[in-house]
Amino acid sequence: MQSNAASIHASVAEDFAAVNRTILDQLASRIPLVEAIGQYIIESGGKRLRPLLVLLAARALDYSGDRHITLATLIEFMHTSTLLHDDVVDESSRRRGKATANDTWGNAPSVLVGDFLYSRSFQMMVEVGSMRIMQVLSGATCVIAEGEVQQLTNIGNADIAESDYFDTIQGKTAMLFEAASHSGAILAEATAEQEQALQLYGRYLGLAFQLIDDLLDYQGDAETMGKNVGDDLAEGKPTLPLIHAMRRGSAEQSALIRQAITDGGLERLDDVLAIVRETGALEYTQQRAEEMAEKARSQLQVLAPSPYRDSMETLTRVAVERDV
Repeated sequence: MQSNAASIHASVAEDFAAVNRTILDQLASRIPLVEAIGQYIIESGGKRLRPLLVLLAARALDYSGDRHITLATLIEFMHTSTLLHDDVVDESSRRRGKATANDTWGNAPSVLVGDFLYSRSFQMMVEVGSMRIMQVLSGATCVIAEGEVQQLTNIGNADIAESDYFDTIQGKTAMLFEAASHSGAILAEATAEQEQALQLYGRYLGLAFQLIDDLLDYQGDAETMGKNVGDDLAEGKPTLPLIHAMRRGSAEQSALIRQAITDGGLERLDDVLAIVRETGALEYTQQRAEEMAEKARSQLQVLAPSPYRDSMETLTRVAVERDV
């Protein structure tokens, strides 16, 4: 697993190093607190998958310029801004094994620095100089915001259908994966077929990642994941493991989970975990994630063989085999 992850980054190691340098350069601000919070969350151990997708997509299509570095950096800034805002909305105290920015500095500074990073990403978007890329990314920001609002309105609602769940994660998570690979293809002047394939690749990969995230909330552990097991349940989020468990469980089991979602909190966590296991909800969620990963993998046939395409294929496997 770790060797697979290392091989993915190895194919674009120089580009990735350039992105890291650009991130630090673009965090520069005359306000020290902006730099402090920005660097704290940027350096807190994230996988940087979205900028990686930009680099891999562009290189797989023989892009030879340097604007993909700027594009990858601004995608990471967009993602980081959403993390800062999400942690405030969710009242989270831990992310990736560390205290969240809002727990360290407070809600107001976290929101405002998130706004700064969002604004900086649009400045960099102008530098990339592509109206089509700007159209894709600005459209993505609206979809992501809608997805976050949709998730917020779903909290405590045990009547969410599986299709509603997929709509939500498409907006709040998969959309930025999709925008990353899609914009990388546009930058590399892909054919219409290649562009659509890489757009769908990012979409399905993002769905696979979120499905595994939601699965791990019911079978991971806090030390490995950097967050508490059952966080989604505590917040009253009806994710796929719970949706499936309610559908497949007995009337009594379904009623217990419905009440746990409605009430939030962790008072019935052990009972919920037992029902999730007994109803095969984890296996079902894993299966749906693997379906999405296979759909992502199938899109890569439009690309010529290369180390970059190999990395993109490996990434579809890493997405569903990880434990963090």
